[in-house]
Amino acid sequence: MLYTGGTTGMPKGVLWRNADFFVGAIGGSNRSEGREYESYEEVAEAANRGTLRWLTAAPFMHGAAQWIALQALSMGHTVVLPDITDRYDAANVLEVCNRESVEFLQIVGDAFARPLLDASRTTQIFPKSLRSIISGGAVLNSELKEELKGQFGGVTIRDSIGSSETGVQGSNVTTKEQLSSTGDFEPAPGSTVVNSSLSATVDAGSEEIGWFAMSGRVPLGYLNDAEKTQKTFPVIDGVRYSVPGDRARLLADGRIEVLGRDSVTINSGGEKIYAEEVENAVKTHGAVYDAVVCGRPSERWGSEVVAIVQLVEGVQALEFEIIEHCASHISRYKRPKAIIKVAQIKRSPAGKPDYRWAQAVARESRKD
Repeated sequence: MLYTGGTTGMPKGVLWRNADFFVGAIGGSNRSEGREYESYEEVAEAANRGTLRWLTAAPFMHGAAQWIALQALSMGHTVVLPDITDRYDAANVLEVCNRESVEFLQIVGDAFARPLLDASRTTQIFPKSLRSIISGGAVLNSELKEELKGQFGGVTIRDSIGSSETGVQGSNVTTKEQLSSTGDFEPAPGSTVVNSSLSATVDAGSEEIGWFAMSGRVPLGYLNDAEKTQKTFPVIDGVRYSVPGDRARLLADGRIEVLGRDSVTINSGGEKIYAEEVENAVKTHGAVYDAVVCGRPSERWGSEVVAIVQLVEGVQALEFEIIEHCASHISRYKRPKAIIKVAQIKRSPAGKPDYRWAQAVARESRKD
């Protein structure tokens, strides 16, 4: 059982059967042949070939860190831990990667990537063994992906998406030769988009914004909560899906564009605005170190978009400059109506944004 993070509500216990968890959550399959393992002996044989060294930078309270570690162990690889484990210390992560010849490094989105880049520039540590940086659990924007590749000798960036209720749903992999993107993923087997009414899957290339869904090896449901289980795990045309709440669009080429969690969507002036999409735009401004976007009550708009930002140390930026900058990345109606500057963005130890804190800050800063 894995508890959800409770980022936007109360944590829920997700019940996984062992076989479903092994395949769906930690990738236990014969990847070269595109099939599941047929026996324990086949799993053991594959694990005997494991030689890599993986480091999990996130704490084990985070499902992504647990799953990456279990995936590495199940494949016969070595799991390396930082020396400092009671908090995220990017400099120590780099020191350990360098000392232990780590090849695969797991992080959690922008909140881990920025300190990692800062620490590397300060310490001048560039682990030569590092081959891949794996991010999951939060957005990793394309500008930071490019910086990571440039800083660490052209490492491959594997941006994964999934949830406690689905396992791995897709990945966005970029090498040093490829230009990075954010928010679009190559779907894992079983990943798709279902329509808003949860009655059918959508066709590739459709403009409809539906729900990011997963079928196949999915959990049994939530612990002691039949009502939420029925809502999150609907049966559509005889197929059982997991639909945890992300809005998405199925692109013509088969990739899936993930827009953001519906529970933090802002309904402003009759338009749905996805908080994560605005956050990505805000964080591309050179003066912004970190940001969280939320809605707050507005007499004119019903709810207005507010960006709470942490600026780069020693750098200043005017509110209107950040707002206007966003227009080059998102539609103008999606731009924040206000920018609130804080000393530090509040996130969980696993790098998750605290949207309840953000909403409280936004309400307290409202000018009536």
